Amino acid sequence: MKRVSVIVVVIAVAFIIIASQAFHKVEETELALIVQLGKPVKAITEPGLHYKKPFMQQVLKFDKRLLIYDASPSVIITKDKKNLVVDNYAKWRIVDPLKYYQTVRNETGAQSRLDDIIFSNLRQELGKHDLIDIVSKTRGSLMKVVTEKTEGAARAFGIEVVDVRIKRADLPPENEKAVFERMRAEREREAKRYRSEGEERALAIRAEANKEKTILLSEATRKAEVLKGEGDAIATRLYAQAYTKDPEFFYFLKTMEAYKKTLGEKDTLIVTPDSEFFRYIKKSK
Repeated sequence: MKRVSVIVVVIAVAFIIIASQAFHKVEETELALIVQLGKPVKAITEPGLHYKKPFMQQVLKFDKRLLIYDASPSVIITKDKKNLVVDNYAKWRIVDPLKYYQTVRNETGAQSRLDDIIFSNLRQELGKHDLIDIVSKTRGSLMKVVTEKTEGAARAFGIEVVDVRIKRADLPPENEKAVFERMRAEREREAKRYRSEGEERALAIRAEANKEKTILLSEATRKAEVLKGEGDAIATRLYAQAYTKDPEFFYFLKTMEAYKKTLGEKDTLIVTPDSEFFRYIKKSK
């Protein structure tokens, strides 16, 4: 009886060992490949419990989720012969584990193949466009073309490329200074143009202001002369009227004004004693 129990235990253990070697589980996030003596036998793309020959076959598992390929920055020459340092990345996944194992074996091999394919397509497409277009205008459509071409080439390795993007595109350090100097020269040229246009405009404004000033002064002078002439005419008429009413008084008044102007303390007047100028002085004596 005891011997029967030992046999049962041995059989149970053997069954468990064989079952563990015969069945394997594939998770939702995995793809599997059954390999016999180093040669692929069967690809498994559905999750669940699957059978394999115990002890003779092995199971290789691959990540089914979306993977990221991050490339090292590389220098690419644009259509206008500018060097551009491009830092790109790609999103990809394994869709055919059999092809994947037969061609690239593992993720390291896949990254290496993707690096060659993506760089080749980027170099080809960027070489068709000028630097300014790549930076500001056509990047979206350009990356769409690169993604489609990379996807077509990667299918041969059991890989699906979902997206290829440029993280950053910079000029090489040796070119940054030249670009900066060119940008500064352009800004200085623009500044000179604006200053020149401003000075030209200022001259035009000053010339117009001087013209208006001359016209206003000329008109004011003309009006002043007219008013002065009219005033002189009125004064002359009034003087004439006053003179005709009392010539003697008018003469006396003018003589007194002449005395006031000429007979100051520091003035010296040389005339003959019988001069008409002293007519009223003589009478006062």
